[in-house]
Amino acid sequence: MSASDRGKRWPEVERRAGNRRVSAARRTRERRSGLDRRNEAAWIPVPVEESDCSDDDLVAIARGAREHAQAHYSGFKVGAVLEAADGTLFPGCNIENATYGLTLCAERVALVKALSEGHTAFARIAVVADTADPTPPCGPCRQLLWEYCGDIAVVLGNLERPIARYGLGALLPLPFDRRLLK
Repeated sequence: MSASDRGKRWPEVERRAGNRRVSAARRTRERRSGLDRRNEAAWIPVPVEESDCSDDDLVAIARGAREHAQAHYSGFKVGAVLEAADGTLFPGCNIENATYGLTLCAERVALVKALSEGHTAFARIAVVADTADPTPPCGPCRQLLWEYCGDIAVVLGNLERPIARYGLGALLPLPFDRRLLK
C-alpha cells in the first residue's frame, strides 16, 4: 500500500436486503502479517475473511464493552472491539488508575487481549464513547494499533450508532516505526 493510499477512506460497504456484503476491495486489501509490523517491508497480503458483523453490530458490541469501564476518576467511559482477520472479536474498555498515567484505554485493552491469544492480523476496530462527535483513539493507542494492526479501519460511534469511519493511516499520517530506528 503506498503512502498516498493510506490517507484515503475505506471503500463503502454494499448492503442488500439487510445482509452485509463487503466490497471485493475490502476482502483483498493488504494486511500486515504477524512477522514484523514495524516497517514497510512487513506489508504482505494476509487473507481477511468476510465478516458477518456490520459496523452497526461492531459498535453495539463496543457499546456493551463500555459498560464495564472503570472510569471512577474521569467518568469518561469508552468501549472498543477489535476484529481479527478471522472474524474473532476482542472487546475492551478503559480502566483508570488514580495516577492517570497507568490508565489503560479501551483500544489497548482490546489489542492486548487479541495479541495475548495469539492473533496477529486484524481487520478493524470500533470505538464508542458518550459524545456527539467522533472520539478517535488517543496518540499512544494510534501508535500501538499502527505497529500491531497496520492501516486497519477505525469505526467511531456514540451510544446510538456509528458516526465515522477512517483508515488508521488517516488518523496517524506520519507514523513512527522501525524504519526510523536504523
